[in-house]
Amino acid sequence: MAHNFLHTGPAEARGAPPRESRVLIDRFLDAIWMERGLSENTLGAYRADLLALNQRLEEREVELRGARRADVLEYIAWRVQGGAKPRSTARQLSSFRRFYRYLLREGLIGEDPTAQIAMPKIGRSLPQSLTEGEVEALLAAPNVTEPLGHRDRAMLEVLYATGVRVSELINLKMTQLNLNQGVLRIIGKGDRERLIPLGDEAQDWLREFIAGPRIEILLERQTDYLFPTRRGDRMTRQAFWHIIKRYAKKAGIDKKLSPHTVRHAFATHLLNNGADLRVVQLLLGHSDVSTTQIYTHVARERMKELHSRHHPRG
Repeated sequence: MAHNFLHTGPAEARGAPPRESRVLIDRFLDAIWMERGLSENTLGAYRADLLALNQRLEEREVELRGARRADVLEYIAWRVQGGAKPRSTARQLSSFRRFYRYLLREGLIGEDPTAQIAMPKIGRSLPQSLTEGEVEALLAAPNVTEPLGHRDRAMLEVLYATGVRVSELINLKMTQLNLNQGVLRIIGKGDRERLIPLGDEAQDWLREFIAGPRIEILLERQTDYLFPTRRGDRMTRQAFWHIIKRYAKKAGIDKKLSPHTVRHAFATHLLNNGADLRVVQLLLGHSDVSTTQIYTHVARERMKELHSRHHPRG
């Protein structure tokens, strides 16, 4: 294979060879698209990362293909000074890694300048979790003497008992609930199905809700959705998010919440009480335990605590 475009003349080598770099970037994107069938968005992100690096290198009269470890580190440091967050730096570095590994594999460079660069520590990407006391206060916030308040309480109880995603909660159908066995059947991401135990408390609230308040909310209307609105339709994510924020305020919870906060509390509290990370992965519906790894610091803290409490030399 002749790589004619790789041999730049002396005039081009002085900071004006965007052509060679762009050709290399295009070839790299074609190759990974063929290998992995990546989405347009992912390929676009790779392209943007590499063009940004290339532009900075050009300003310093360095070729993309000839970049050394110090050049890549300089770019990263420059970005961090400009306020880049660790997460975005890590993403860029992983783009550069892929690109230079490809060049190495194709025999276009002698060594990978990113090989010795450590990934930035992203830190905990967990939103603030709620304490068990805060969850209790949140669950107690709805006024359960009103049908909609009772519905909200049942929703919050199910959310905390199962750790389902908000989208899974609002889309729950009556047919997915089995109160005899005390489980929910969830169709998660990628149409993967999982069975989640409900726990006694959530089951009690659901039984009461279905027997009375749900009928009052629907009046004569019919719907398969377990938690309908006054219109007899399913709730939107936004509406449920407003409900959570309203109840958090009422419960005096002064933390930055996210729609996933109760899901995170579910996982964290399970781990705090001795559950295994693999079990939590299955319950959360993560296809890969690496997604559940963000909870490992919780498990680690728990382990340390158990060790110091129970080990003779703890």
